[in-house]
Amino acid sequence: MKLISWNVNGLRACCEKGFEASFAALDADCFCLQETKLQAGQIDLRPEGYEAFWNYAEKKGYSGTAIFTRVKPLSVAYGMGIEEHDHEGRIITLEFPAFFLTTCYTPNSQDGLRRLDYRLQWEADFLAFLKRLEERKPVVLCGDLNVAHREIDLKNPKTNRRNAGFTDEERACMTRLLDSGFTDTFRFFHPDLAEAYSWWSYRFRAREKNAGWRIDYFITSRALDAQLESAAIHSEVFGSDHCPVELVVRTP
Repeated sequence: MKLISWNVNGLRACCEKGFEASFAALDADCFCLQETKLQAGQIDLRPEGYEAFWNYAEKKGYSGTAIFTRVKPLSVAYGMGIEEHDHEGRIITLEFPAFFLTTCYTPNSQDGLRRLDYRLQWEADFLAFLKRLEERKPVVLCGDLNVAHREIDLKNPKTNRRNAGFTDEERACMTRLLDSGFTDTFRFFHPDLAEAYSWWSYRFRAREKNAGWRIDYFITSRALDAQLESAAIHSEVFGSDHCPVELVVRTP
């Protein structure tokens, strides 16, 4: 089963930059999007053979997630069931026979870390949410998790040390997630591969210089380790300040 995750940073804008051609070329069984920045009815996008699920933020032009799937899910759920967190359209969970697929757009701690305290509460609640799912069957988590976990995961770790996405607190949350029984699938296959990034600032010709961050992930329950076949970052695909990331997992 081939899975793709992509923060499109505005789906309508991405569609003007070749999204549909990239979608077709990547040919995924499930295609997860973050930061769609849409409300219902604002786009007519119906890839043939796919069922679509959307979670919209209440605030217009903000956040939002979607999943296109060729495999019919057993069930679908939106959010994590906590009122404080479920207004921004950040989570969709599809249940398949072998696992849950959750796509997530994790809140950014923002300039000056003004949302860091909220982010840390989100992280604690989201980990508890994932562990509740895992009590029923394994979990595949994907999305823009807004953290570069290790120094290898961004170009300039020293100068970014206290910036949003590379604080000690955010990195510790990722460590806690992995230590609780999850696998960072890209590092599972490429433990020491440097300069492998999924996001580049639009400023300072960062993508041209490959001055990026790896903040888009597929994270899976360790019970699935033996079924992981490959993981990749599609840095050749343009259309957003992020690029798609991929996981291939063998299913029964």
